Amino acid sequence: MTIGSHLEELYGLPVFTFPGREEPTRLPEPEAVAWRLAAGTYDGEGNWVETFGRFCAEVDTTRVRALVVGLWEDAYDSGPTDVIEALVAARDRLPALRAVFLGDIVFEECEISWINQTDVTPLLAGFPALEEFGVRGGQGLAFPAMRHDALRKLVVETGGLPVEVVRGVAASELPALEHLDLWLGTSWYGADSEVTDLEPILSGARLPRLRHLALRNSEIQDEIAAAVAAAPVVARLEVLDLSMGTLGDDGATALLGGQPLTHLKKLDLHHNYLSEALRQRIRETLGPVGVEVDLDRDDADWDEDDDGTVHRYVSVGE
Repeated sequence: MTIGSHLEELYGLPVFTFPGREEPTRLPEPEAVAWRLAAGTYDGEGNWVETFGRFCAEVDTTRVRALVVGLWEDAYDSGPTDVIEALVAARDRLPALRAVFLGDIVFEECEISWINQTDVTPLLAGFPALEEFGVRGGQGLAFPAMRHDALRKLVVETGGLPVEVVRGVAASELPALEHLDLWLGTSWYGADSEVTDLEPILSGARLPRLRHLALRNSEIQDEIAAAVAAAPVVARLEVLDLSMGTLGDDGATALLGGQPLTHLKKLDLHHNYLSEALRQRIRETLGPVGVEVDLDRDDADWDEDDDGTVHRYVSVGE
């Protein structure tokens, strides 16, 4: 699967793309939408910082609650350092900003694993009232351990998440965080973390308000499922998401054989490699107690070598 469409919602607000110079459009109220700003690199519109400057001149930014950062110049060659610097420099003009998504870039603009990123924590530090933050792309991405007291939702979408990012997130002090979503990816595109790197999250010693945990799109999904089966953090979750990866019968069997999952509102396992027998066991175990279970095989596909070796694939790689 590739990411073929831009975000439609952020912070509970519909996304509205700030128009180009030659696109006269009636603008919505500043607080009514999540504003998507993108450079028109391919149509001569200019770079992202210039677009942001025009946005600040035409919109009452003191009322803006959510921003979606789209394509900046050529994401194949450069990261969003200038974008982050421009946003932080304008923080006094954005007192109501509560949500940012950095890198709403689809495959026609740049494949996810070719998106250049950077250290994104200066953006979080610059906006201490931010409640939601998402980022797409793992190449060059950095997230050193930090503290943020307001952040409630953190999403990191990659085809391959560097281990130092996993460790940085796991070591961060995020006392308000309720929703954590990590796309761990495949080693083909830079994923090099192990289950032990997730231990600070799984132990329950951190993230006291966590209710939605997604550890997905991983080539070690069976190992993650086995670790989750005994993880203390699960007892306080409402949603557990192990989707989009290479989950097979071994991981699902471990999950069913571990701690009860009957308290969950939802278990998301879509894009999986489960046998029908395991699917039925999961349905029979969790369905009658009201747990919503997503077992859609989705686009899961595999190859088999002549020697019988089976290769499974994560949902989003390149």
